Amino acid sequence: MTREEWLRTHAFLEPVARLLARAEAAAARIDCPAVELPQWGDYADDYEAGFALLHSGDATIDLAPAGAMTLELLDALAASAPPDRVAADARDLRAELGREPGAAQRVADSLLGEGAGEIASPGLLRFLGWTAARRYLQPVLVEFARWRNQDRWQRSNCPVCGALPAMAQLIGVDPGRIRFLSCGCCHSRWRYRRTACPFCEGDSHRIQVLAVEGEGGLRIDHCEACRGYLKTYAGQGSEDVMLADWTSLHLDVLAQDRGLERKAASLYSLDE
Repeated sequence: MTREEWLRTHAFLEPVARLLARAEAAAARIDCPAVELPQWGDYADDYEAGFALLHSGDATIDLAPAGAMTLELLDALAASAPPDRVAADARDLRAELGREPGAAQRVADSLLGEGAGEIASPGLLRFLGWTAARRYLQPVLVEFARWRNQDRWQRSNCPVCGALPAMAQLIGVDPGRIRFLSCGCCHSRWRYRRTACPFCEGDSHRIQVLAVEGEGGLRIDHCEACRGYLKTYAGQGSEDVMLADWTSLHLDVLAQDRGLERKAASLYSLDE
């Protein structure tokens, strides 16, 4: 399944797809500084203790360059021609963040949930910030995936950025199915217990499945105890589409119409 094939049957997602493509194209034109890889041995104890990589003082990954890239991305979008709402919102957010030297660090801090509520457009900043940060952090994400022991994390939050999962994936067949959780921010994936709720850690008897016909293997798993839900891809081979989060925004609407709660932050709630 490709993005184009998905959009042919989900045309209502075209505006989101265009926005994402526009942001990614602008980000690709921005110089990306080299990120310094952490000393994995120095981080090992924090990993065992459950500290996500970007929250560990021993990993010492500097996110300020990603913040600076985000500011450049805002400048690029603000200068878009012809001007439209995206350009106007980017211009307003860039003006709010200011030109002082500390602006890049302020953006970097917001990516990890620090001070984002003080910004008038936290949704737009989160979307553009992680678009830039993923590009900057790509070498770290690749090496971290090789280094970490999946069986020794088994926590509900992302091992890279600490965010709650936006998606899940089921691989294999019962009774040996494996579940991976997927981060909507940095796009990392990690193993988690097959039947537990990742939000309240409730047992399997409280987990219900809402099947969605004709959605390429996507379904909604939700917890009766905490009302949290997780969009889940039961399959393999189309991860880039099915785990992208934006490609199943209509399932968020479906879940919330049923009184369920999205626990993970969304990069596509731009009007926050």
